[in-house]
Amino acid sequence: VLNRCIKLTNEPPTGLKANLKRAWCIFPKDYIEEADSKTKSILFGLCHFHSIMMERKLFGPMGFNMKYPFSVGDLRDSATCLQNYMDNSGGGKIPWQDLKYIFGEIMYGGHIVNDFDRLLANEYLNFYMKDELLDEMEMYPFAEDEKGVSFMSPAPTTFEKYIEHIDVTMGSETPIAFGLHPNAEIDFRTQQSNAMFSTILELQPREAAEGSGAATPQQIAENVASELLEKFGEKSFDVEDLIRGLDEQGPYQNVFIQEMDIMNVLLVEIRRSIKELQLGFAGELTMSDSMESLMTSLFLDKIPTTWAKKSWPSLRPLASWISNFSDRLAQLEEWMNNPSEIPRVTWLSGLVNPTSFLTAICQVTAQKNQWELDKLVTFTDVTKRLNADDIDSSSRDGAYIIGLSMQGARWDATNVHIDKSQPKEMFCRMPVINVKAVTKEKANVGGIYYCPVYMTEMRGPTWFFNAQLKTKSSPARWVLAGVALI
Repeated sequence: VLNRCIKLTNEPPTGLKANLKRAWCIFPKDYIEEADSKTKSILFGLCHFHSIMMERKLFGPMGFNMKYPFSVGDLRDSATCLQNYMDNSGGGKIPWQDLKYIFGEIMYGGHIVNDFDRLLANEYLNFYMKDELLDEMEMYPFAEDEKGVSFMSPAPTTFEKYIEHIDVTMGSETPIAFGLHPNAEIDFRTQQSNAMFSTILELQPREAAEGSGAATPQQIAENVASELLEKFGEKSFDVEDLIRGLDEQGPYQNVFIQEMDIMNVLLVEIRRSIKELQLGFAGELTMSDSMESLMTSLFLDKIPTTWAKKSWPSLRPLASWISNFSDRLAQLEEWMNNPSEIPRVTWLSGLVNPTSFLTAICQVTAQKNQWELDKLVTFTDVTKRLNADDIDSSSRDGAYIIGLSMQGARWDATNVHIDKSQPKEMFCRMPVINVKAVTKEKANVGGIYYCPVYMTEMRGPTWFFNAQLKTKSSPARWVLAGVALI
């Protein structure tokens, strides 16, 4: 029956213009014509907000930390609430705060579980839901710097005129419509291409043709396994001997000792799995599913699953991951030479659990000043020094860190604040940052963007703290631009 029948699917349209037209057309023509001018304008702003929320997920983690099932049902229910409020207001002052709460916290916010995504939705509503919407207003947030990119909301008019306005005045698709930088399109197109090529690579035949001279997947995996065993075969940290040699084991020492324990576990797993695989290659053991999986990962330059479970979140290919692993080991070996002091500048990205290091900063400050630990928060002060070698001594009131890069914007080192990205500049390397512990009252200062810091570009669950960065623009601009430190 299924083979013979005609199958129909109803998929949401792609593109901001198509989404906006579809959102507007779900309302009957008579309903729009009978509505008063205020309701028409707010309804158009609500449709634009809906289309932005639907289409922003195109940009992946920079769009939303998670995927949400927004639908026209959310728009229809929001419009019903809007109509009820407008009927009750009797033509008086529009209850913007109530409407924003219903749309951002209940109707659309009911789907959202990530705090940063909820903040994003509320900032969109703060931009759209205001008195200027009742006349003609720029619908592209913070687009004043962009030449020739604009979309104005029309003055209240008829149903067809609204559709004509969308067709005529909305230009080609651009990230600027979402408040993002044009570089965001480069980023998601690159991710699409990488995903496609990765799939093609996995579909390639695994056996080399006779006489072609190409190495088989097994030969490639054998070579990689031998190199890794030679590189990490003798590596390990004698944690117990280190603890015995310490006069005092403070918060910083605990952090580095925990890091060494994690690295020891990972090193043991790497050696065990590689030796097991080599026995399988030699015919001394039957190849199991886990050994086959390890061989495939080594051949495709991917991090093996069993290693990933015992390590840190990472999107790197295996070769880059190994290089990064070596650098992490080098930082711990350097600290072992002088375990009573932390490094002048700590490579925060080189820690498996960076949150513990930030907690240690608060603990040391609390002990030093006899303050209550639960009243302290971390505060970031970006210096003008770009490299760790430029720092002469350790921080007196915290710890210097390095290893963060900004995505979605850039750091203006001259004027010491966030600024718009340069064209085709996907990441901006951050200077050395002084992280210190302060009371919650002192952390609440103006002109600050609370920038989320993530371990990987996938964002979402890899968040571990917020950095306070100075800004001359409104913080809402950077929220909509998806600015974060990686």
